[in-house]
Amino acid sequence: MEPDRSTIWPYDEHGDPGRFYYARYAHPAGAAAEAELGRLEGGDALLYASGMGAATTVLLTLARPGTTVALAEGAYFGTSTLFRRLEPWGVRLVEYDQTRPPPPAGLLWVEAPANPILTEPDWEAVRAHPAPVVCDATVSTPVYLKALDEGADVVLHSATKFLTGHHNALLGATVTRDPELTEKLRTMRTLAGITASPDAAAALVRGLETLEERMRAHTENATEIARRLREHPSVERVRYPGYSGLVSFDVADPRAVETATRVIVNATSLGAVTSTMESRHRWEGDRIPRGLLRLSVGLEDVEAVWADLDAALGHSAQGLTLRSQVSK
Repeated sequence: MEPDRSTIWPYDEHGDPGRFYYARYAHPAGAAAEAELGRLEGGDALLYASGMGAATTVLLTLARPGTTVALAEGAYFGTSTLFRRLEPWGVRLVEYDQTRPPPPAGLLWVEAPANPILTEPDWEAVRAHPAPVVCDATVSTPVYLKALDEGADVVLHSATKFLTGHHNALLGATVTRDPELTEKLRTMRTLAGITASPDAAAALVRGLETLEERMRAHTENATEIARRLREHPSVERVRYPGYSGLVSFDVADPRAVETATRVIVNATSLGAVTSTMESRHRWEGDRIPRGLLRLSVGLEDVEAVWADLDAALGHSAQGLTLRSQVSK
């Protein structure tokens, strides 16, 4: 779709605003994308300028001074960083192992699966918890998880990733089934100015048209890559939830591997048709293993991706052998 990039729309003949009157409140491309994502998730969707914009809006809407947020351990680094930045405003962060029951908290924040550790929530324990539940479903997408059906009150997406799928739009999304909560989120988004752009929303509309086909292909490729990684002598550990396109694995020298690929792009982010890989310790520090590489498996020919990765792993192993010989 070609988006309407207007920022204002005229009032009607009576001087009253119509559905669209100022783009910070709503615009046609955003409304179209929200309707389609809401249909896929089974709720009411809202778009934001980024995934972190969505997370910020949710936190400011659901938390108060003194609120304890129980966040899945190993979840996206930006989320925990944001919450810690807000500690002077009275938000308290507790990170916990989401494969086990959550601790007492005023807000429960899970990630399905956690990026990049790739653990899954214990949904039975989540449903038993009395606090509102937010589920970041960026990696699973509605193709593999309807988190509202599992007990989440808010589903959150970095729609920059798999939902749009082409590294060409920055935006986030929430989906809820509570009309009152939806309006609270919409009001906070509007007042904070975290509205998605028309071009990003239009990119999401295009991405959602091929979402299921792409996710099945991501899964097929990633499943094969994860299988081969588990058999590779240079790989210490492989994490893969069995669906979607995100794999993480540990090696002795991650920087040597990530800088030796040619098909796989050495870059941040994930979820596009192009494969990307990076070592995450540079950003996250010791909260994750030093040797962890996050690989977003794209839709290239799987043999080309594996040949590239296998060569990079071999290059790394050769480098380690040479350094060992020199040190003797």
